[in-house]
Amino acid sequence: MIDALLRGLALSGPLEGAAVLLGVVYVLLILKQQRLGWVAGGVSSAIYVYLAATARLPMQSLLNAYYVTMAFYGWFSWTRAQQLGEARVTRWPMRFHGAAVVVIVLVSVLSSHWLALETRAAWPFLDSLTAAISLLATWLVARMKLENWLYWIAADAITAFLFAEQGHPYTSALFVIYLSIAGVGFFAWLRLYRRQAT
Repeated sequence: MIDALLRGLALSGPLEGAAVLLGVVYVLLILKQQRLGWVAGGVSSAIYVYLAATARLPMQSLLNAYYVTMAFYGWFSWTRAQQLGEARVTRWPMRFHGAAVVVIVLVSVLSSHWLALETRAAWPFLDSLTAAISLLATWLVARMKLENWLYWIAADAITAFLFAEQGHPYTSALFVIYLSIAGVGFFAWLRLYRRQAT
C-alpha cells in the first residue's frame, strides 16, 4: 500500500504530494506524542483547504481550515502540558460520547440539507458527517483523549471513500493509511493509559 502510494505521489500534482507526505508525518508524530506533528499537520491542512474546495467537498475544505487553527491550539496545548508535567493520555466519559454522537448526527443532517440546496456538493451528508466527526476528533487529540483514535477510524474510512469518488486516489490512499495508523494509535495510547494508571 505504501509503495503504491509513493509511486502515485510521483504522478500526482506537487500540492497533493506535499499534503499527503506531511499528513503521514503528522499522524506518525502525533502517535508518538511529538508536538512537531502539529506543524506538519497544519501545513498539510492548509494545502487541503484548496484541494478539497477544487474537489467540490466544501465541508472538507472548511474542516481543513479548522485543522490549521487546531494545529496552533494543539501545539500550545501540548507544549503547556509538557512544561507542567501534565502530558497524560486520559479518557472521555461515556455520557459525553453519547451526547457527541447525537450532536454529530444532527449537525450533519442540518448541514447536508443546506449543502444540497445551496452548493454543488458531491456528497452532502457524508461530507458533513466526516467534518463533524473530525471536528470532535481533532479537539480530542489536542486534549490527549484516548478515544480520539476511534473517531478518526470512522472519519478516515468515510473520507477515503469521498476522495476516491471525487478523483483523488492518492489522497484516498492517504486516508486508508490514516485508518491503519489510527488503529495502531488507539492500542499504543491504550497501553500508555494503562501504564499511567499503575
